[in-house]
Amino acid sequence: MKVSSRAALVRVFWLGLVMGAISAALYANNSWGSYHWARTTDSFTLKLGDNVSSAWDAYLDEASADWNQSGVLGTQKVAGGTDPRKCRPKQGRVEVCNAKYGLNGWLGLAQIWVSGSHITQAITKMNDSYFNAAPYNSPPWRRLVMCQEVGHTFGLDHQDENFNNTNLGTCMDYTSDPDGPPSNEHPNAHDYDQLVSIYGGHLDSSTSVSQSVEGRMPPAMTDIDFEGPGQWGRLVRGSPAQGFSVYELDFGGGRKIITHVYWVRRDHQPQE
Repeated sequence: MKVSSRAALVRVFWLGLVMGAISAALYANNSWGSYHWARTTDSFTLKLGDNVSSAWDAYLDEASADWNQSGVLGTQKVAGGTDPRKCRPKQGRVEVCNAKYGLNGWLGLAQIWVSGSHITQAITKMNDSYFNAAPYNSPPWRRLVMCQEVGHTFGLDHQDENFNNTNLGTCMDYTSDPDGPPSNEHPNAHDYDQLVSIYGGHLDSSTSVSQSVEGRMPPAMTDIDFEGPGQWGRLVRGSPAQGFSVYELDFGGGRKIITHVYWVRRDHQPQE
């Protein structure tokens, strides 16, 4: 059956509206579930353990200052509590690490320990096996990945996972060109609004910030090395080919470890 040009245009118009609505719905909420740090006050400060080298100190400082602008969640850089190579978690805080973790395919990752809906501890790793070589040995790439991995530990997910479209102006956006324009090296207003949505609507009866919860976690949650996909549990979404993955390791009773992985793209492999 022949369709008139006007009818075809109408269909394209409505399809555009539908796709726009779907896109808006996807980016309206960039949290990765209902997970959050338990707290009993309207605002709180989360400690970021400094286990990074001098090459990364400025980027950790910038990420901490950027996320402090949310109004509901503050961060404070403190002395590190772990060997950067092992990067073990510490209760009630985030340990931030960098080291040469090997040519294993991932550029950066965030691992978050949860109990029920509450985050109890977290780590982030920046892989110098890639950051010490082109194309990743640049300030824009270091800012983007540091900002994004720390952001994941608050309960934030990506705003966008397409490497090839226009930058959204946030470090929670995947990109092939972090300095843009617009730049994807820092959070944007939507990220701050999302943190208000996560933390501004309710209080908890207890806090998981700076608290010891080790006694309530199975020993395996703290004793196992979680260095690769074989230890990360079930793949929830994404793949190395897509450039990102989320894994979930379930210990029962609402206790899980969530791993967000930033993969090195095949077309961005470091030059020999």
